[in-house]
Amino acid sequence: MSESTYTRFVEYASAHYGAPNGDYSEVWRWSVEAIPQFWRALWEFYGVSGTGLRDGDGGILPESVMPGAQWFPGVRLNYVDQVLRHAGRPGPAIVGVDETGRRTEISWKELPQRIGAVAAELRRLGVRRGDCVAAYLPDIPEAMIAFLATAALGAVWSGCGQDYAPEGAAARLGQLNPAVLFASAGYQYNGRWVDKRADVEELRRLLPGNPPVILELPTGAAEPTTEPVPFDHQLWVLFSSGTTGKPKGIVHGHGGVILEHLKVVGLHGDIGPGDVFYWQTALSWMMWNYRLGGLLVGATVMCFSGHPMFPDAGRLWELIEAEKVTYFGTSPGHLQACRKAETTPASTHDLRRLRTVGSSGSPLSPELFHWAGTYIGSDVAVSSLSGGTDVCTAFAGGTTGVPPRPGELSVRYLGTDLHSWSRERRALVDEVGEMVILSPMPSMPVAFWQDEDGSRYRAAYFEHEWADGLAPGVWRHGDWVTVTGRGSLVIHGRSDATLNRNGIRMGSADIYEVVESLDEIAEAFVLGVDGPDGAYWMPLFVTLAPGTRFDAELAGKIAQQIRKRLSPRHVPDEVIEAPGIPHTRTGKKLEVPICGVLAGRTDVSLDPRSVDAPELIDWYRDRGREHRW
Repeated sequence: MSESTYTRFVEYASAHYGAPNGDYSEVWRWSVEAIPQFWRALWEFYGVSGTGLRDGDGGILPESVMPGAQWFPGVRLNYVDQVLRHAGRPGPAIVGVDETGRRTEISWKELPQRIGAVAAELRRLGVRRGDCVAAYLPDIPEAMIAFLATAALGAVWSGCGQDYAPEGAAARLGQLNPAVLFASAGYQYNGRWVDKRADVEELRRLLPGNPPVILELPTGAAEPTTEPVPFDHQLWVLFSSGTTGKPKGIVHGHGGVILEHLKVVGLHGDIGPGDVFYWQTALSWMMWNYRLGGLLVGATVMCFSGHPMFPDAGRLWELIEAEKVTYFGTSPGHLQACRKAETTPASTHDLRRLRTVGSSGSPLSPELFHWAGTYIGSDVAVSSLSGGTDVCTAFAGGTTGVPPRPGELSVRYLGTDLHSWSRERRALVDEVGEMVILSPMPSMPVAFWQDEDGSRYRAAYFEHEWADGLAPGVWRHGDWVTVTGRGSLVIHGRSDATLNRNGIRMGSADIYEVVESLDEIAEAFVLGVDGPDGAYWMPLFVTLAPGTRFDAELAGKIAQQIRKRLSPRHVPDEVIEAPGIPHTRTGKKLEVPICGVLAGRTDVSLDPRSVDAPELIDWYRDRGREHRW
C-alpha cells in the first residue's frame, strides 16, 4: 500500500519545521500551537502558486486574533492557478452524468481553453475584477467551468441550485447586483424534464439591472489569463440559511480556501492524482464548493444532475461503479434511504476502487456506520465530517491512519483549534458543550456582504453571552459537541434554530414569510427535530385566522405555496394546527427549546416563567410523544 499524503506531509513538516512525527494527537497539537509553521509547511508541501511570501512568522500570520486575522500579507495568487498546475495530466478533470445517463467529460488538457473561452465572454460582457457573477444551475460540469472562468478574472462567484424558485434565488443573488447570470434551460429530475426557462426569466427580472444571461457556455481556443489578487481577495459568496431574517452573504477569499481545501481534501481525504472524487451535492450547498477542492489536488471531480434515488436506491452505486469513484460523499439521509430500501451495494456492484465514503450535513448514527461497513464494504473507510458554510470546510472528521468509530468523528482536523466549552468557558472532555474555535483559520469569512462595519459578522460568531459575560476572540459555531478522551468528537446537533434537512441548511424565516402571507394563517412555527438513528422530522405548526377551518385542502395549499416560492426541500413533513405558538416575553419564537421538547430531551433548559403561554409546552411535548419515528 502506498504511503498516505498525510504521512508524507508529516515527514516533510517534521524535517523542515520540527513537527512531531508520531501520534495524530501530537501532530494536531503542534498544528494549533505552531500556527505559522504549520500553514507554511502546507504551502510548501503543495507548492502553492503565489508570489510575495515573506520569511518569518509575520509572513504567514502577523497576529493571531479573531476576528480580523490577516493571513499571508503581501501574497498575490489566484485559485485557478492552483488548478491549472495539473493541466498537463492525462485523463479527465471533470466528469458529469445526468439522470438519463448522458455523460460529459472535460479532460485536463482541454480544461485551460474551456476556462479561457468563458473568461473571454465575461470580459466581453464587461465583467472585471471585483464584479459579481451569479449562477442558477443544476450540478453540471458547465457550472464548474463558469466558476473557474469567474475566479480567473478576479470576479466574485455565487451559485444557487435550480431547485430554488426565482423568489428564493433572488433573495440571495439579488443582494450581489450580479453583472452576469449563468443559467440552464432546465434539468432531468425524478424521471421528468423540469423546464426552468420561465423561472430564469423571472429571476432575471427580480435581479437588479436585469443582467445578461448565459444559457450555453461558449467554446473556443482562448488560453486563460489569471488575475493575481491579494490572498484574501473575494472568491465567492455563500449564503446562510436565513434563520433570523434575510440570508447573510458569507465572503471567502482565494488564499484561505486554497489552503483549507488542500488540507481537508488532500491531507485528510487522501485525495490526489488518479482519484475520482464525487460528492452528491447542489450549488446551494457548500459541499459543491468543497468538492471543487479535488481539482486543486489534481483529482478527477465528478458531478451528477438528477434524483439520487431514481429509478431506485441503486442509482448512485451504479454511478460509483461505472466511473470508478475512489471517494464518495453523501448525506446521512441518502445512506438511511439506501438502508431502508435494503440495498447491498458491495454485493450488487463492483466497488473495488472505492476507498472512502464521506458523510456530512448532520451526525451519522452508529447504525449507519455499521450498515456502511457491512454492505458497502469492510475495506471502505467511513468518514463523518462536520463543518459549515461559514468556513466552507470541515472542522473535524475521518482521516487516514486513525480508525473510525461508529457514531464519532475520528479527529479534530489539523490547524483547527476546536474545543467543547461549558457555559462557564471551561474546556470539557467526555461532556456535551458548545463547539468553539480558539484560533483563527484561513477560510474564516473575509467579511459578510453589505456589512461595512463588520457588526453582523461579529454578532454571528463572537458576541455570544456566556455565564460570565462575553468571550472576545472566541468563535462559537452553534453546535453541541462532545470531545472524547480519545480526541474524537460526537456532534449532537445544532444549538441554534437552523433547519438542516439532508445536509441542506434552511432558514425558518423564509418559510414564515411565505406561510404567514396567506390570509388563512395567523402565525407559523417550523422546527427541525433530530430523532433516533439519524431520523429528522420537520413539522410546520400553524395558528389560524379567525373564521378559518383547518383541513387537508388548506394544508395542501400551504405546501404548494412553499414549494412554488421557495423549493421542494422547504416543504414540511406535515402541517399541524396548533392552539398557539410559544414566545419569549419579548415576542421571539422559542424554536430551539421546543425542538428539544418535541424530541423528548430531558436536558432542555426552558423556564416556563420566560414563556408568554407556558401551558403550550405540554401540548408540544404531547405532539412529540405522538410522532412515529
